Amino acid sequence: MKAILLATTILAATTSICAANEALEGKAFDATLVSQAVLPADSIVAAPADAPAHLQQAGKFTTADRARTAELGAQKGKDGVRHTGYGLPIDGQSLQGFSGIKAMPDGTFWSLSDNGFGSKMNSNDSMLMLHHLGFDWDAGTVNRMETVFLSDPDKVAPFPIVMEGSDTRYLTGADFDVESIQPVEDGFWVGEEFGPYILKFDRDGKLKEVHATRVGETEVMSPDNAKLQLPGNPTQPMPTFNIKRSGGYEGMAISPDGGHLYGLLEGPLYKDGKAETAEDGRTALRIVEFDTAKGDWTGRSWLYPLAAGGEAIGDFNMIDASHGLIIERDNGAGRADKACQGEAKPDCFATPAKLKRIYKIELSDDNVGKAVRKIGYIDLLDIKDPKGAARQGGFEGGYDMPFVTIENVDKVDDTHIIVGNDNNFPFSAGRALDKADDDEFVLLEVGDFLKAE
Repeated sequence: MKAILLATTILAATTSICAANEALEGKAFDATLVSQAVLPADSIVAAPADAPAHLQQAGKFTTADRARTAELGAQKGKDGVRHTGYGLPIDGQSLQGFSGIKAMPDGTFWSLSDNGFGSKMNSNDSMLMLHHLGFDWDAGTVNRMETVFLSDPDKVAPFPIVMEGSDTRYLTGADFDVESIQPVEDGFWVGEEFGPYILKFDRDGKLKEVHATRVGETEVMSPDNAKLQLPGNPTQPMPTFNIKRSGGYEGMAISPDGGHLYGLLEGPLYKDGKAETAEDGRTALRIVEFDTAKGDWTGRSWLYPLAAGGEAIGDFNMIDASHGLIIERDNGAGRADKACQGEAKPDCFATPAKLKRIYKIELSDDNVGKAVRKIGYIDLLDIKDPKGAARQGGFEGGYDMPFVTIENVDKVDDTHIIVGNDNNFPFSAGRALDKADDDEFVLLEVGDFLKAE
């Protein structure tokens, strides 16, 4: 009898925990792999012919002391203590860093490469680019149809850029960290992390608008904001910033009518040294509304609460007027069955992936200023693959995405979404222990998830 009572108590407790978790995070839905397209990690595009010599090769300043490396490939890429098989600098510009994607009516997609090699300090020779992509899901290939190199010929940037004295004034990863994209009729809206800023480019990639971020009356500033200056005397107060480095716009959605942008900060706002939280105490990120016609913030915002174990978001796209898709992730990479036991070593993953999800959320007039509603999610570490569609990364009956950064998601049609990783070339190796990650894009069947209310 005691054993029966104990089992009943455990079952009731488990049921209660599951119910509480579903109330916060929504229902878990299945995802099935339809196809996978792979772009090799070392894919490179040549810099434009009119770009200065400094930009013809990228990755020359990635050592700890930022000393110039002249020999191609001399600085070996590492993920922690593990070599990834590639090195810097490279001859040309890397296509890596796909960070944000938008499906177009004709079946193609726009994406963008982020700032370069991981920081503002080491990316002054990494060019900022937007890419028009097509996917051959039958062949499993990625077709780069067009690349638009970003520039500032009209001197719109509110600070000196790296290529300030050049004729072409191409933008680099030391100027902006572009992370999210929304194509519109007259160009592109881009979400950026260093400011963080909302940027507007024309169809040729020329910078036309720069909008600093406000949440209410508070200006949001990262430690990489160009306006911040260190004091000349250590006894003087340090400048104030209120988000962590790399805490700006990792995701930026647009309303179906194009009237509003929804910038989602990757990290929480801080006040008095404390991260912002939702009413229930969960760490929360801000979604801030921007009026595209007025070119200004509306004053409205929402909170996106992170799940237990969630560290950041990866991408954000609206799928109708009040629902959107958001990638939420931890900072782990690699499968748990190859985890290190103790200290990090070259033959194991130091911090395996545990939480890589795509949430469907609701934001509306009713929850302005409050937490969005998490309707449900799919688990990117547990994707069904009954037909063996995975070209790499598959296992018996399934496929997973154990990458540290997964930064591309959008709805393709009523039953399918596209998902892709940012491979941080040549530094991230979550698929294999000793090889830099390729860019993997997958087409997933998630009809029930997209219909969920």
